[in-house]
Amino acid sequence: MANFSKPSVPRFSVDVYQNEYLPEGGREVNAIVTVTSTGGGTLAGATAAPRPAGPDAGAAVALMVDCSGSMDYPPTKMRNARDATAAAVDTLRDGVHFTVIGGTHVAKEVYPGGGRLAVADAVTREQAKQALRRLSAGGGTAIGTWLRLADRLLSSADVAIRHGILLTDGRNEHESPEDLKAALDACAGRFTCDARGVGTDWEVKEVTSIASALLGTADIVADPAGLAADFTRMMETAMGKEVADVALRVWTPVGTTIRFVKQVAPTVEELTGRRTEAGPRAGDYPTGSWGDESRDYHVCVEVPAAGLGQEMLAARVSLVVPQPDGSAQNLGAQGLVRAVWTDDMTASTSINPQVAHYTGQAELAQAIQEGLDLRKAGDIDGATAKLGRAVQLAGASGNADTAKLLAKVVDVVDAATGTVRLKAKVAEADEMTLETRSTKTVRVKK
Repeated sequence: MANFSKPSVPRFSVDVYQNEYLPEGGREVNAIVTVTSTGGGTLAGATAAPRPAGPDAGAAVALMVDCSGSMDYPPTKMRNARDATAAAVDTLRDGVHFTVIGGTHVAKEVYPGGGRLAVADAVTREQAKQALRRLSAGGGTAIGTWLRLADRLLSSADVAIRHGILLTDGRNEHESPEDLKAALDACAGRFTCDARGVGTDWEVKEVTSIASALLGTADIVADPAGLAADFTRMMETAMGKEVADVALRVWTPVGTTIRFVKQVAPTVEELTGRRTEAGPRAGDYPTGSWGDESRDYHVCVEVPAAGLGQEMLAARVSLVVPQPDGSAQNLGAQGLVRAVWTDDMTASTSINPQVAHYTGQAELAQAIQEGLDLRKAGDIDGATAKLGRAVQLAGASGNADTAKLLAKVVDVVDAATGTVRLKAKVAEADEMTLETRSTKTVRVKK
């Protein structure tokens, strides 16, 4: 059983990497913004000191377990799901509020029941594990109902961190895509959620859309035997979160427009469309909950044209926690994005290494997704071209994990030129793993 103390509040820092020099007439400014929080939570899965006593550790967690009929095929799937959820319950810190939800075409409270949350201690953890042993498979799949129940239960706790862990093995066949999207829209910003698909009968885009909308992680657990270790890691990470609802606030001067804001590490996540206005010329982009960790964001702005030798502040990036009354708590870290116009061709045409690297990583994720879609559609030439480009990008950027996954779908003739052949037979688990993990990035090699 993992032991966690309640983490201390992390300190945030912001670093900006860019080439601020623009040629005459240049208007596009790109910057990589690295946000780091230290001094709170867990780092790289390390466990903290023993659990503290006390009624409230500032977090609430909902564990949503697929109990549809397909979870009995093979029977080991349901058994592993029960064991994995029990392992996650064991990882809960004392004082954390929690619930276990059984998901079919309806959502049922498995523990504690009665429309309430339990508070983790030795007794409630044991009671939850006893309740899990009674879980059986039967019924359909309507994931939106699971998420809405999780939201209702989580919102009953007066805590800072609200988090869900969702496991499914099948497609969301008992509600419309519109119903699931409406549930995600209703839950977005209210809790974060990690989503996992077990086996190979689920829909990758459904699972990744859940994690994306709720600012969590998505992954495949092709072999149900791997669930317990994965659930333990997810819960350890959740227990390390200490600051919720952090937003990247981007201020720009008059005449400057934001072209995009996206997270580029540890995964590619488009944030541009999630902006909420935050006063004159400022907008907030949600980043979810933080513990001890570091993430990278690509900010691209268009500035007014200026003459040679002029310079301006193109954007100011800070970190805030928006408050219910419309104000915001500033987390005391900011970075500046600058623009300087020069006739020095060497300076103005140089691409910052971080910007170049993450532009390639974003293209890599897109090439994989487009290549796999074309492969499913039977467009062999198109799929070969896209996946070949993905192999080339993965090799050039040092993304060894993605390169290995690609090599299970294509035969690599020449990685440097992106020359590949589609494999005649590809294991379904290998294709789904590549698609699910396509947005995972690596950082710039120092």
